Amino acid sequence: MSSPYRFDRGHTDDLLTFLAASPSPYHAVANTAARLEKAGFQQVEETDSWDGRAGGRYVLRSGAIIAWYVPEGARPSTPYRIVGAHTDSPNLRVKPIPDTGGHGWRQVAVEIYGGPLLNTWLDRDLGLSGRLSLRDGGQRLVNIDRPLLRVPQLAIHLDRSVTTEGLKLDKQRHMTPIWGLGDPSEGDLIAFLAEETGLDAADITGWDLMTHSVDAPAYLGRDRELVAGPRMDNLLSVHAATAALTAVVGRDNLDHIPVLAAFDHEENGSESDSGAQGPLLGNVLERSIYARGGNYEDRARSFAGTVCLSSDTGHAVHPNYAERHEPGHHPRAGGGPILKVNVNQRYATDGRGRAIFAAACERAGVPWQSFVSNNSMPCGTTIGPITAARHGITTVDIGVAILSMHSARELCGAEDPHLLATAIASFLES
Repeated sequence: MSSPYRFDRGHTDDLLTFLAASPSPYHAVANTAARLEKAGFQQVEETDSWDGRAGGRYVLRSGAIIAWYVPEGARPSTPYRIVGAHTDSPNLRVKPIPDTGGHGWRQVAVEIYGGPLLNTWLDRDLGLSGRLSLRDGGQRLVNIDRPLLRVPQLAIHLDRSVTTEGLKLDKQRHMTPIWGLGDPSEGDLIAFLAEETGLDAADITGWDLMTHSVDAPAYLGRDRELVAGPRMDNLLSVHAATAALTAVVGRDNLDHIPVLAAFDHEENGSESDSGAQGPLLGNVLERSIYARGGNYEDRARSFAGTVCLSSDTGHAVHPNYAERHEPGHHPRAGGGPILKVNVNQRYATDGRGRAIFAAACERAGVPWQSFVSNNSMPCGTTIGPITAARHGITTVDIGVAILSMHSARELCGAEDPHLLATAIASFLES
């Protein structure tokens, strides 16, 4: 961007709205699609034939969405500029036989998804969201966004060892939420959801349901310079990438094709038909090339010139645990997006990628920071290395520095989401 960066609190206000409206990956992609359609994008089905006309298109598959904008004059060999992210977050997900309980309590059987900080789900009012699959092949989104469930912690009087040994939670025995009184056989969660959504319980033959905190995202601090909310890992990046992509629509002087790729199942390895390990992104990119009259040679040339920003949250330096961070690299909240580096390829960034991202930030007037893990600490990973290895494209790992990653409620600087979106827009339009 040619003009100096200026903070737009409206972007962060909109992020809070997006987080609250997206309690599951399925809601996240539906809300993303609605924003894309408002900007002129059209949905295409994977089962239909595609044409190569200019304009915005998107594909939905389960909890994933791929969107791309073909400018006028794009050739079959035109490279892509991709922003990758993921729609899922760690939580508690409902088991196939949901009704359980005992001792006069009705409970809902759950399975732990990803790697949540389990203690953050205790004594917190939880709603239930996801999708219902119907006998006729249809699906219905569901969002019970009110206090419905609760995982009660054991009183300290019954476990004095907590004060000396710390809290110890067994995922199977201690994380089952309560949702009523009485005989478990009378709970019938699916019948309750059918009533809430106006469906016949007999028509519901499958479900993908999960808990979420019903506490609304909010500004925090004396000067409201922080944001606390759920699922920032990684809906913050999905929201920023969507805003950036829609901002470049109509700029037909682009010499590349901007893409948003938001996948599901990153928190458990990305190995699914809607995850980054799957074929979805490659299929979409190749079909777009072939729809514009290209061949395998055009595909090879396009991919060779393609660059992907893998955007995911990272760790801000924690004031109470500063020794856990790399001493020379202390990313701070409010300091702008972070560039993630790991020479063991837990992140995909190399020197060339660093230069690409630095140039995008410089054009936009956006400050940025470097992140590398303490050598004594294991390093997490992202869809970045997966994308680079699977598709053979230059990939750069970036994100926003947050605290309380994988908590039911995470924390970041209030300006950082807009700084990230501005940097991404610069990358997509350059």
